[in-house]
Amino acid sequence: MGKRRATIVQTGDPMLFRVELEIPVSSKTIFDFIAIPSNHSVMDGSKMVKGTLSGPDRLFLGAKFGMKMKQGIPYLIKNEVVEFEEGRSIAWRHLLHNVWRYELQPINEGKTLVVESWDGRNARAQWWLHFRSFDKWVPIAMAKTLVQLEEVLLKKS
Repeated sequence: MGKRRATIVQTGDPMLFRVELEIPVSSKTIFDFIAIPSNHSVMDGSKMVKGTLSGPDRLFLGAKFGMKMKQGIPYLIKNEVVEFEEGRSIAWRHLLHNVWRYELQPINEGKTLVVESWDGRNARAQWWLHFRSFDKWVPIAMAKTLVQLEEVLLKKS
């Protein structure tokens, strides 16, 4: 049996990407993992997130956290949590105001539909996003992230 794949959902909006995957883990366990910034490099499917630079051990609404990144060259990014509903959803944005969001929809006690989205509709410098051809690689990287998230969580259980 091959590696599982997340589904890339067509949104009809070139500035909004969504991917989803049913993960056989409770929504609480998934949320608790995502809410810890040091876990982001472990689950990152883009291979760009290299580690935590600053911030709290666990995220909360309004929390600011910095990450070490690399896309060609190393750089640092500062994020702010803009949505936070314990066990259900968490979202953050950085300087350009792209929003990364995780929504967790419990299917039953041990299974959760995880929806990751990237929302650039209110992003600053949209020309830069198009220049970097973000629409070609972001949805694929997000799908890889959900598969990686599942693999990490299943290994922990």
